[in-house]
Amino acid sequence: MNILAIDTTTKFLCLGLYLNGRICEYNLETGRQLSGLLAIHIQRVLKAEGLSVSDIDYFACGLGPGSFTGMRMGLATVKGLSLIGNKPVAGVSTLDILAFGVGAQKQLIVPALDAKRGLIYCASYAQGAGKLKRKSNYALLSLEQFASRFKQPVLVFGDAVGIYKDAMRARMKDVSFLDKDYWFPKAGNLIQLALEKIKNKDLSNTFNINPIYLYSRECQIKKR
Repeated sequence: MNILAIDTTTKFLCLGLYLNGRICEYNLETGRQLSGLLAIHIQRVLKAEGLSVSDIDYFACGLGPGSFTGMRMGLATVKGLSLIGNKPVAGVSTLDILAFGVGAQKQLIVPALDAKRGLIYCASYAQGAGKLKRKSNYALLSLEQFASRFKQPVLVFGDAVGIYKDAMRARMKDVSFLDKDYWFPKAGNLIQLALEKIKNKDLSNTFNINPIYLYSRECQIKKR
């Protein structure tokens, strides 16, 4: 079984291959250069393994929340590639990918991504039934809403920490933080979550997979 995994919802291009049990992982900070690098690096990674798109059995894609342009670009690419052979797609929330990279902790864990405009994308996770489980909906919160929502001991990580760390510490009684190694998704973690979805047959296709938009008003297409 071969899987091609892509997440483009942050400033990193996360690109991974699962090849019959072997994971190849590629994470590159692209900034604003994603559009010029995405297709090139997919081609290079496939070529390095002697593969073509037709050799891929499943695709995996980070769905956000995150960069509006990045989400659309990554998902559009996966949709196009999966359409070629009518291959299934495992869509995974970027917040889930981040949480999986940290694993179970004693306290509640909360990935927090900068959503611009003074807002934060977040969700909470905790250990349950032997695995990490999401305990809240994906949310778009102001700093004050974020601080008031998570009362118990909480571990926060993600690029929002780089902006709001001091403000969070001032507003939250029992909060700790992880360093930058945990702030962004990794392709290997996306692949692991995709494998679980494949096992559970929790899959989408080119036509029914959608990104996770939390800025609903700005992202709706208005009919005229």
